[in-house]
Amino acid sequence: MDSGRKSLLGRVMSDSMDKTVVVAVESRKAHPLYRKIMRRRVKLKAHDQDNACRVGDVVRIVESHPFSKTKHWCVKEIVARGEVAGADIDDSAVQ
Repeated sequence: MDSGRKSLLGRVMSDSMDKTVVVAVESRKAHPLYRKIMRRRVKLKAHDQDNACRVGDVVRIVESHPFSKTKHWCVKEIVARGEVAGADIDDSAVQ
């Protein structure tokens, strides 16, 4: 672990910005009164130095210094590659 820095696991929702990805981190918590399990999803912007992340990838992000007004996380590693929709399109039909 990095010297006391928070580390979260999430899925890349967007990679359209340069060196930035939007990561959705989901947590589950029981309701204090009704005890029903609730899911909470927060979207965080993370710095991706090499533009290596793609939509659907599962990544580990860590807290870092502020890169911009809304970007305070950095991609540490890509845990799993995601399936990209439309990746199995046959290019031979295109003329």
